[in-house]
Amino acid sequence: MTTRRSIFAAAGSLLLAACAGMPQGAAPPPIVFVHGNGDSASIWQSTLWRFESNGWPRERLHAIDLPYPLGRDDDGKAQPGRSSSAEHMAFLKAEVEKVMQATGAPKVVLVANSRGGYAVRNYIQNGGGDKTVSHALLGGTPNHGVWAIKGFREANEFAGTGPFLSALNAPKNAAGDEVTGPVKWMTLRSDNNDKFAQPDGVWIGARGTPTQVGFDGPALKGAHNVVLPRVDHRETSFAPAAFDAMHRFITGQAPRASGITPQTPAVLNGKITGLGLSSTDPASGNYSNNLPVPGAQLAVYAIDPATGERRGAAVHNKTVGADGLWGPFAAQAGAYEFVIMAPGYATTHIYRSAFPRGSNLIHLRAERLATADKDAKSVVTFTRPRGYFDAARDTMSFDGKALPGVPPAGAGVASSKIQLAESGMRSITAEFNGEKITGRTWPAAENHLVILELTY
Repeated sequence: MTTRRSIFAAAGSLLLAACAGMPQGAAPPPIVFVHGNGDSASIWQSTLWRFESNGWPRERLHAIDLPYPLGRDDDGKAQPGRSSSAEHMAFLKAEVEKVMQATGAPKVVLVANSRGGYAVRNYIQNGGGDKTVSHALLGGTPNHGVWAIKGFREANEFAGTGPFLSALNAPKNAAGDEVTGPVKWMTLRSDNNDKFAQPDGVWIGARGTPTQVGFDGPALKGAHNVVLPRVDHRETSFAPAAFDAMHRFITGQAPRASGITPQTPAVLNGKITGLGLSSTDPASGNYSNNLPVPGAQLAVYAIDPATGERRGAAVHNKTVGADGLWGPFAAQAGAYEFVIMAPGYATTHIYRSAFPRGSNLIHLRAERLATADKDAKSVVTFTRPRGYFDAARDTMSFDGKALPGVPPAGAGVASSKIQLAESGMRSITAEFNGEKITGRTWPAAENHLVILELTY
């Protein structure tokens, strides 16, 4: 693959003359955030906090929830619980129009992670977005495919040689630019640690097979291409360094706040969502979606962060309606346990560390026990929604040990599961680069499961 221009995100390197700063006193432009394959709007939670901490009003920050976030195996054939590239683009276009109407802004900024970047490119190139979008920022989008092998699964969106990406990447001018003007474009990628930009097919189940895609696969000719050393696929969008690059590109200025400014009380809200059923293993529920689960019940408990034990009765209860919204809830400083009960699902215990700010993107997913987990006494999953685990890079532990299922090098796994063989309830702790979460084990035999969820 042809080498593309890359710019390392060292201090000051992203201050572009082409991107003048916002006029003094002007309202920040509205930003629409587009999640990736299988994800939801909730993945942008910490990024929105960073923008809010740098002067963006919350009403000018909009994260979309694609109802069926997984791409089809064959983009041209209907598949239950999945969306086509055309459906993805149409949904984004409708959401942009809503934001423009609500804000009165003539144009928006689009920020996307992974597959979300496909919808952004498709909208700008084919859906009229060249007239409504000022800046397009793509984090970890596999712009030249996850694989680019002639004759191999070319009907899939992620095939670099397939019709979808071939059309998006076709030269737009005599210079051979792959991006559509007059929109200003930026891509963010890892130097070599993105699981979907690898020369070897190890992360797509084909170790030893060349993908014909390089580490620079997310870069685009004609865009400002930024390299963030050692970040993983998701961190190209959600790491602090990614936010710094985004802020500089949109405003022409460094962010005045490098961290997240606390807000008290932190008013929380979000949806309770569920899982589609797999035809091969109904218990695995492997079709994620962003549809609400009406009738689901939520209880929120304040907990001792050192033990995971509840500090008294529930501080918030709600049976959700058709919209799935479980809040609002005014969280105080401290850790919480969220307990979801819904027909057809396990009683799901989600343990979260303290919330520095409020958010309406605290989406909670009801889960099911997988068939392989039903003989365990307790099942606990440690998950990092906004990044992966890299044993060679990160300092982490799960129940005092190395994380099961995480390879010795490379960032390609975002969750780790422990199947406990001992009965009874006890504290269980997970740590990742300074963030620590402690929960309690609950009996799988009574259809309970436990999730320890990282914020960063």
